[in-house]
Amino acid sequence: FQVPQSVCSESCRPGFRKVSLDDKAICCYNCTPCADNEISNETDVDQCMKCPESHYANTEKNNCFQKSVSFLAYEDPLGMALASIALCLSALTVFVIGIFVKHRDTPIVKANNRALSYILLITLTFCFLCSLNFIGQPNTAACILQQTTFAVAFTMALATVLAKAITVVLAFKVSFPGRMLRWLMISRGPRYIIPICTLIQLLLCGIWMATSPPFIDQDAHTEDGYIIILCNKGSAVAFHSVLGYLCFLALGSYIMAFLSRNLPDTFNESKFLSFSMLVFFCVWVTFLPVYHSTKGKVMVAMEVFSILASSTALLAFIFGPKCYIILLRPEKNSFNHIRKKTHSRRKKSPKI
Repeated sequence: FQVPQSVCSESCRPGFRKVSLDDKAICCYNCTPCADNEISNETDVDQCMKCPESHYANTEKNNCFQKSVSFLAYEDPLGMALASIALCLSALTVFVIGIFVKHRDTPIVKANNRALSYILLITLTFCFLCSLNFIGQPNTAACILQQTTFAVAFTMALATVLAKAITVVLAFKVSFPGRMLRWLMISRGPRYIIPICTLIQLLLCGIWMATSPPFIDQDAHTEDGYIIILCNKGSAVAFHSVLGYLCFLALGSYIMAFLSRNLPDTFNESKFLSFSMLVFFCVWVTFLPVYHSTKGKVMVAMEVFSILASSTALLAFIFGPKCYIILLRPEKNSFNHIRKKTHSRRKKSPKI
């Protein structure tokens, strides 16, 4: 024999709230779980309480806990992998610099403007190292350095590539009225490209930092139980203007390299410059939609990956073939080989 219940509904335990039933007595209700990030720590409550932004609700939804602070740290597997790759690529670039310095008097190093090759290698080292600014706990100085060092380093690298391509075009495709003017344009002209292009980028960055600079931001919604600290770009227009200027330099470099692809240079690197610019375009055109569709640490990691990938393309395509000849095919890096190659080219080339 069971004693009949004198209540219409059971008591709602913590983590639930009461929902009245239509056409039923006031003592009749359903027990509904609290919504996400809401709790109830008493029985038979009518409304759940929302946890503060800095807290999260436990599984039972009867208590709020402080969220842990998270960022792309060096201790994270992803941060550790990206930092290791950046350091290894920086060391590889320094190794290439050593190879070029050791073989500085050989034809392949002297070809295509040796000074510009040194500038590009040193700049690429900074491009790899600047990616480390994105890893670790953000602060105001780091947020500003992230974008400025990235923008200036890549501008110098692309301006150097542009100067290398223009040097070949000036030497073979452009005629000047006097020998002195020709010598000045070929030897001195490309040197002004790097400071002028860099100055324009510095001006863009200066306007960016003066109007709406990057700042520390918090993302409390992407990962449950975590507050992700990251750098907000500040002005989206300025950020995309900086990227647009880099793409403009890459386009100019590609056009110049394409124009000089068939010119009779002993070690014509135009096709390698073209390939490196194509990869640069592919990386950053892919970066933008992926970057805007991700959040949190993945978004930061995507920017680091894009920096490393585009820098690696420049290093591999421009200096890889030269290092291959210097280290593995030294017989091609001799003046006798150049004379034979030039002589055979003159025989094959039809006279116009």
